[in-house]
Amino acid sequence: MPTNVNPTVRRRRLGQELRRLRELKGMTAEEVAERLLVSQSKISRLENGRRSISQRDVRDLCGVYEVEDHRIVDSLMQMAKDSRQQGWWHAFGDIPYSVYIGLETDAESLRVYEPQVVPGLLQTRSYAEALINGALPEAPPGDIDKRVSVRARRQDRITDPEHPLRLWAVIDESALRRMVGSKQVMIEQLEQLVELSLLPHVTVQVLPFEMGAHPGINGQYAILEFPDAADSSVVYIEGVTSDLYLEKAHDVQRYSVMYEHLRAQALNVEQTRQFITEIVKEYTRLSHG
Repeated sequence: MPTNVNPTVRRRRLGQELRRLRELKGMTAEEVAERLLVSQSKISRLENGRRSISQRDVRDLCGVYEVEDHRIVDSLMQMAKDSRQQGWWHAFGDIPYSVYIGLETDAESLRVYEPQVVPGLLQTRSYAEALINGALPEAPPGDIDKRVSVRARRQDRITDPEHPLRLWAVIDESALRRMVGSKQVMIEQLEQLVELSLLPHVTVQVLPFEMGAHPGINGQYAILEFPDAADSSVVYIEGVTSDLYLEKAHDVQRYSVMYEHLRAQALNVEQTRQFITEIVKEYTRLSHG
C-alpha cells in the first residue's frame, strides 16, 4: 500500500463528505436509511468512518443525494477504494484498537494525558511486555508478543527523521511510582523517558501528587490533530471493551481547555527531568538494597 494512503483517514474523510452531502440535501440519517432499506446505524457508521465503505455504498448514497457532478462521484468512489486497502497494522492480525492506530499514523501532533502508565509511544519493550502481561493475564503469549510488536512499530512515528509526530505527554506521578515488571525495568523506562524528552518534538511533563485534584482526574485521554485542514481533531478515550472517539468541535474544545490546565499545573520540562531522575535514584537504591 502506498505510504500516503491511510485507509482509516480515507474512511473518515469520505464519511465527512457523505454527511455534508446529506445535510445539503436536507435529509436525516433515518430518511436515508429508509430510502436504501438499511439500518440507521449503518448510515451513522459510514459517516463517522468506523466501518469500511464500499463503492456500491457510495454510488447508492450519491444517487439518493442526487449528485450529478461525475467528478465528485468519481472522487468519492476512489476514496472508497482507497479506504478498503490495508494499513501496516493489518499485517499483525486483529488489533482491537486499529482505528486509533490508523489515526495516530496520520496525525501531525498528539497530546496525551496518562494517569496510570507511561504512554505507549514512550515505553521500552520490557516495560510494554510487563504492562500488557499484567493487564491481560489470560491472553496467550502470542497475543502479548503481537501487541508489543505493534506498540514498537507505532514508535517509529517518534523517530521518523522526516515527519516525526509532535508529542506532548502529561504523566501523573503514579505512572512513575507504579512498579511495572521490576525495579530494573522501571529504571530503564524512566531513563528512556528522560532521553526522549530531550527530542525537540517531544515534551514530557509530570503532574506530581502534591497538585491534588485536577481536570484529568477522570482518566486518560488523547487529542489527535492532523496536517490536512479537512481532518478535524479527535479526542480518543480508551475503554476496556470499546473506545470512544469525540470529533464534535465543542467536545474537542472542552478537552483542549482541560489539557491546558493540566500543562499549567504540571512541572515544567526541566523540573520534570529532575523529578524523574530523583525517582530513578530511588529505584536504584532499592535495587541495591
